[in-house]
Amino acid sequence: MSTETQDEGDDLEERVTNFLRRNFPQIQMHGGSAAIQDLDRETGEVSIALGGACSGCGISPMTIQAIKSRMVKEIPEIEQVHAQTGMDGGMGGGGGMSPSFPGETVDDDGEEDEGPEAPF
Repeated sequence: MSTETQDEGDDLEERVTNFLRRNFPQIQMHGGSAAIQDLDRETGEVSIALGGACSGCGISPMTIQAIKSRMVKEIPEIEQVHAQTGMDGGMGGGGGMSPSFPGETVDDDGEEDEGPEAPF
């Protein structure tokens, strides 16, 4: 790889990082993080991992969609964005809490949690 190609690649990574900082400050304000996991300059694909409070957050799918749609418009070299949280089993981002379901947890007294009671 030539030095010129390497410099262009570093510039691309910097632009993606700046995009994340500039467009999604609320991710950091809410205890989340967004980081580049992989950047393939030849195919124009970038993989982004959302972590911290993003793992398990109910609005993380909307955040992912916003990243995907905005990044390809703003950075012409990027053709496809893969973005995931640690909750969906991808990229090993890890973190966050797993959802629990009735019958899957045990209370302090040793009894299974049957979940909340119906109000009727």
